[in-house]
Amino acid sequence: MYIKDVCAISPQLTYSDAFVAGDFQLHTSKVMLAKEPNYLDFIPAGLLRRMGKAVRMGIGAGLPLINNHPSIEGVIIGTANGGLEDCIRFLNQIVDYEEGVLTPTNFVNSTPNAVAGQLALMGAKTGYNSTHTNGSLAFDNALLDAQLVLEATHQPMELLVGAIEEISDYNYNIDTLNKHYKTELLSNDQLLASTTDGSICGEGATMFVVSNSAQGAIAEVVDQCQVSFPTQQEVTNLVADLLAKNNLTPQEIDVLLFGNAGDGRTDYWYQHLQQSLFPAKNVHTFKQFCGDYRTASAFGCYQGVQLFKKHQIKGMENVEPNVVLVYNQFAGERHGFILLRKVTSN
Repeated sequence: MYIKDVCAISPQLTYSDAFVAGDFQLHTSKVMLAKEPNYLDFIPAGLLRRMGKAVRMGIGAGLPLINNHPSIEGVIIGTANGGLEDCIRFLNQIVDYEEGVLTPTNFVNSTPNAVAGQLALMGAKTGYNSTHTNGSLAFDNALLDAQLVLEATHQPMELLVGAIEEISDYNYNIDTLNKHYKTELLSNDQLLASTTDGSICGEGATMFVVSNSAQGAIAEVVDQCQVSFPTQQEVTNLVADLLAKNNLTPQEIDVLLFGNAGDGRTDYWYQHLQQSLFPAKNVHTFKQFCGDYRTASAFGCYQGVQLFKKHQIKGMENVEPNVVLVYNQFAGERHGFILLRKVTSN
């Protein structure tokens, strides 16, 4: 499976060329809110005012790719929480109005598949359409789903695959009580040096155009694997098997792109894997840019693809890899690994 194009809305200026030119947006609050573009440039005002934030970001990142790649046939989205803010509003309305006349907008935006559905409607895409809600493996499963769809056809095919997550008061408060996020004030440039419990909450939408044809591709998704509730040795064995399956050695991995989040309770997973299999390799990270959320691995893949394009990302200047391993976990429970390789000729 090959990646032909990418687009992201994130806490960094990824919607312009600023991020890939080395710009770093400093966030000093307890949440890293997305830097959103001017949606009115491509979304009609009548539609935009009815969209919740998750839907708005998903459309904002996905619709330009659909417009630029009219051959896209289907849409596959991964999200842990979907438009949870609109879901809570709708549930509150049921109570407030005693199950009477409810606002349909909040209901439409409340379902996790609202982004995939509206992208299909706005882009007139009548092919395969699916949404995965597997928690912190939602994007990984969306990517796997896309691979299976592309392998099932012998004709050239393109799909839109991505992930979307918003910060809602409800899930942020619940996750903070569960100690997923830090209670102290910490800027994102200090995040990776922190050893206290939790991380900084982030959000965003990241979209990819994937195909079974290498023509015009930037990167190849060589392989991927996932595991839930493993031991450290099981993680090491899984990655070793992943590399061996694809005829790669640890020395041939040019960049380790890990989801270190400044969480003193879980960052040891990354350290253990690096010391076990890649002791001579430096670790690069992505959550200081996007914050921590369940489908942040999509942003990690976005960052890896941008490195293949020789972009000068802050802290990774002059890093020009051929093979990248993206590793993300959330709360130490579910672990996903995505192996990317640069496409050098088409």
